[in-house]
Amino acid sequence: MSTKMLNRSDAQVRIYKDAEELAVKAARHFARLADQYVVGQGHFTVALSGGSTPRAMFSLLAADPFLETVPWSAIYFFWGDERCVPPDHPDSNYRMTSETLLSKAPVPADNIFRIPAEMEDPDAAAEEYSAILRTFFLTGPGMSRTGTAPLSALPRFDLVFLGMGPDGHTASLFPGTAALQAGEQIAVANYVEKFGAYRITLTAATINNARNVTFVAGGADKAETLRDVLEGPYSADLYPSQLIRPRKGSLLWMVDEAAAARLSDQGQGGA
Repeated sequence: MSTKMLNRSDAQVRIYKDAEELAVKAARHFARLADQYVVGQGHFTVALSGGSTPRAMFSLLAADPFLETVPWSAIYFFWGDERCVPPDHPDSNYRMTSETLLSKAPVPADNIFRIPAEMEDPDAAAEEYSAILRTFFLTGPGMSRTGTAPLSALPRFDLVFLGMGPDGHTASLFPGTAALQAGEQIAVANYVEKFGAYRITLTAATINNARNVTFVAGGADKAETLRDVLEGPYSADLYPSQLIRPRKGSLLWMVDEAAAARLSDQGQGGA
């Protein structure tokens, strides 16, 4: 099936037939950007998300042709958010990625930077992850690899993958939570009342400093929210996904037809 494409004022939207096609296209998107940045600057940095679509994408990347062609040794893996659980917990985003991708692809252990969410103090865990990112991107290997000064005091990922929940949250930026007002912090601990628990999350400021931000969202339960996020009035406290507007980067939404069903314009057939 040909992809449907919409160009919004600040984002491109690509619509795919179903969850299977969405996962395939997301894997190709990851591989294409990885090749582009490794050729151009010698490395590629990516922040990953959890969820069913990323799981399917990771499983594809862990098999041929991607397993043999992606420049794994030059890719550095980070996470956009994490539940406050140990890395071997069933709810851990890191564990899911490790089981589906990192344990199968030839990624050096030194290229993996998980969120230390098992720490007893969530705020300390967020600060520790912020320090890890600050060292890599601003004063250490990440800066020396690019040979250029950072645009701001925030990390600059080559790609941030995001999902969106039916409530409009992304990463662990949930409606009405304190992290929505985190300012220029890198990562924060965010208490989510409906779960009665903390999550560690990159802030909107950090995500918006990326070169490429890509939402991957599928399913009919996202349709009304996707319409409101993309076409409704700006209300980021209600729909935190609206906070994501890259400063000097591209914003892409990759969605399936079920999620796009309520959009006013489903676009024209494209490549």
